[in-house]
Amino acid sequence: MPAKARGRKSVDARFMRRALALAKRGLGRTHPNPPVGAVLVRRGEIVGEGWHRRAGEPHAEAVALKAAGGLARGATLYCTLEPCTVVGRTPACAPAVAEAGVRRVVLGSVDSDRRVDGRGIRGLRSAGVDVATGVETAACDELLRFYRRHRTLGRPWVRLKLAASLDGRIALADGTSKWITGPEARARVHRWRDEFDAVLVGVGTVRADDPSLDCRRTRGRDPIRVIADSRLRTPHTARVFQVGAAPTWLMTTRDAPAARARRLERAGGQVVPVASRGGRVDPAALLKALGRRGITSVLAEGGAELAASLLGRGLVDEVCLFQAPLLIGGDGIPMIGELGVGSLARALRLGDVRVSRVGVDRLWTARLTPES
Repeated sequence: MPAKARGRKSVDARFMRRALALAKRGLGRTHPNPPVGAVLVRRGEIVGEGWHRRAGEPHAEAVALKAAGGLARGATLYCTLEPCTVVGRTPACAPAVAEAGVRRVVLGSVDSDRRVDGRGIRGLRSAGVDVATGVETAACDELLRFYRRHRTLGRPWVRLKLAASLDGRIALADGTSKWITGPEARARVHRWRDEFDAVLVGVGTVRADDPSLDCRRTRGRDPIRVIADSRLRTPHTARVFQVGAAPTWLMTTRDAPAARARRLERAGGQVVPVASRGGRVDPAALLKALGRRGITSVLAEGGAELAASLLGRGLVDEVCLFQAPLLIGGDGIPMIGELGVGSLARALRLGDVRVSRVGVDRLWTARLTPES
């Protein structure tokens, strides 16, 4: 590759990484839209930049164009995702980019939404704008995995968070579970709550631990709290109704007691009936219902039966397991309920496995479903 081309490639990658850093600020805040970052560069200097803050507000390209003003003419736009061509609550971005006189557009990812899917690129090129693709694509695609799961399957991306002892126990026989992991691991979970649209637990976790499921980070945001509760056994005095500003959705069966539903709604919850399976909330129906409500990412935190129901139906995209350096023994509660695995050949196999240390704990991350 000629030196000039190598130099341009390096410059493109540098400014795209800046656009990625901006886009990440929108994680957990833009659903059902994707998190997107944009940077306008003229003569090697950033003249405007921005990110999509939340659905209904200007897209990243529009924010960057407004910041740049007349300096956008002749500039290069770095954007993590192909500019849209759809007029919705906000104007289409691709025409605005061309009308502003942007000379060149560098893209990280092409939008897989069938309403866009290359139309933004074709529109820009037909307007005389030079368009380059494939810059920091892997990182951009990783950032967009929530959005794409929602667009392709109609359900959110699901990260299953587990925290267990070395021998795979999440609690003592009497249910005591605080604290198995160290403070650094717990801080990591609060960071994830900040970045995910919703946090999901089973009613057993609510009854045993009475968690608030909020995000205790400076300038963080609370995720929507979702409880799988087939018979509406969540106490109306639970902390999820008392702490934080995020709503609490109780996903239940259609034959759940109406009196309990009214009581929980008076406490501040939203009762959402979905299809049942074996007398319990069907996890696939639950996720589809969340998808219809615009949720693109879910952090599933517990407990063992919820984990088993999601894994057993092939609904987990990613597993994050904190493994604490302690032993509880066979009388402790296992981290996953029964999966009905009759042979090792039918065991769930994990891919893209990575291991890191978080304080005194070890964090295992792995993927279970292929990217769409």
